Amino acid sequence: MPDVAKYISDAIDMLKGMISIPSVSRDEQAVADYFCHQLEGMGIGYRRHGNNIWCVTDHFDVQKSTILLNAHLDTVKPVPAWTKDPFTPEEVNGRIYGLGSNDCGGGVVSLLQVFRILSKEEESYNLVYLASCEEEVSGKNGIESVLPLLPKITFAIVGEPTSMQPAIAEKGLMVLDLTAHGKAGHAARNEGENAIYKAMEDIQWFKTHTFPKQTDLLGPVKTTVTIIQAGTQHNVVPDTCQFTVDVRSNECYTNEEIFDEIVKNVKSEVKARSFRLSSSSIPEDHPFVLRAKAMGRVPFGSPTLSDQALMRFPSLKMGPGESSRSHTADEFIKTKEIEEAIPLYLQLLHGLII
Repeated sequence: MPDVAKYISDAIDMLKGMISIPSVSRDEQAVADYFCHQLEGMGIGYRRHGNNIWCVTDHFDVQKSTILLNAHLDTVKPVPAWTKDPFTPEEVNGRIYGLGSNDCGGGVVSLLQVFRILSKEEESYNLVYLASCEEEVSGKNGIESVLPLLPKITFAIVGEPTSMQPAIAEKGLMVLDLTAHGKAGHAARNEGENAIYKAMEDIQWFKTHTFPKQTDLLGPVKTTVTIIQAGTQHNVVPDTCQFTVDVRSNECYTNEEIFDEIVKNVKSEVKARSFRLSSSSIPEDHPFVLRAKAMGRVPFGSPTLSDQALMRFPSLKMGPGESSRSHTADEFIKTKEIEEAIPLYLQLLHGLII
């Protein structure tokens, strides 16, 4: 294996270049252009679909298994509390500040360098590297649009910030829109059927109901009422009350199973925006997980969603940075986290048999 110092330096320089280019979800063209330019400078061939960019190792062998290295190019919008310019990379006391530095710039640039290094080694597997877009909004033009274009994937590493611990399970997401129906009437008289009161009964059910199946990794299914809308004016009994429920599924249920259980128990009309963002998990005896544990890494379950939700093959999250910094003001990643991540990825992947 080569000395990785140059690759670490390249990763940090590339990260700073990415930070300086606004890349909010669905507006990633400029950063994708930058990324392609960097790949060309490295002599790496690539393909591009929209703002998704992927590379495949030379001498691809269909007889071998294939590992996908994935992280995303896009960011959320900067929150108002930033005290620094979110689009000006600033390195201070070993920290690189900037929007997307932690989520998920550190993972994007680290995994690219790992791809560069391992592509030159003789491994028992093929490697595919994918920098995807629209992750922060689970957009249809993101990873979902490009996975059918990739070779068949055996296993994937998603470079989300996990302090380089393996997240071997993550919760899924389903957003529900519910409507309680009543009957309009004058608020001064005893007439009408108040849709708010009907909604309150269902909201109470969401607050107290427990789905029985759970594991230590992800815990219970979590349902949270997050938006309520009803009424037109103070003296009219509302005939409809609409509310939104955020559902975080564990690995014991499909989103469809949770939806069916909810429909059976509430009186409101229920509509799911999508069933596509599934919970995911990988067995603890998977070869990569076993190797990670042997190296002192600690598997855990993640409550946050990633592009894993759209992968229909074994995968886990593991990347530099900390999840708690994501989407925060003055987001940063430590340079030492990138310096440690690249060699650790190489140790985990070099010689791996899956």
